[in-house]
Amino acid sequence: MNVTFIVVPGFTNSGPQHWQTCIENKYVNTRRVQQDDWQKPDRERWSRRVGETVAATPGDVVLVAHSCGAVATAQWLAVNAHERVKAAVLVAPADVDAPCALDAIQPQRPLPGTRLPLPTLLICSDNDEHLTLPRAQQLAAWWGSELKVIAGGGHLHSAAGFGDWPAGEQLIAAFSGARFIPRAVSTTLYS
Repeated sequence: MNVTFIVVPGFTNSGPQHWQTCIENKYVNTRRVQQDDWQKPDRERWSRRVGETVAATPGDVVLVAHSCGAVATAQWLAVNAHERVKAAVLVAPADVDAPCALDAIQPQRPLPGTRLPLPTLLICSDNDEHLTLPRAQQLAAWWGSELKVIAGGGHLHSAAGFGDWPAGEQLIAAFSGARFIPRAVSTTLYS
């Protein structure tokens, strides 16, 4: 299945060493959601931007979201069924409802507590400072998500060692049934 993978970054965006950026740099069939203010996650604006990006992308899509981007994606999916969205991979969704949630991400409250209308994979770790494993299990149950736990993965971002992440790409491709299309390698020879 040929699709566009829509990357949905979280709070502060995904920097140059983040696995989401690595995916974009390696593959042509990717697109990034652009938020107006990466420092201020907002429930309505951020989830609406996910929908706008889906609407502006031709053909089938797979959503690949991280942290507050996964929150915005789940919030959009909870109230929007879109036949071109074939799957969503929600990596380390930040628990914005937690009492210890960062002040900056609390405007995304509340997390949806309903089944999402398409196949979803929730990837988490067993030591994420922004999402406890029991809470990840609860979200997966609510959303009807398959759950994959990465031992010792922290928040599954570049600071936790998740830059170029081939194993993550394999999880995304296997779950979605879609394939990443590599960027052409230059055949120019330099003398």
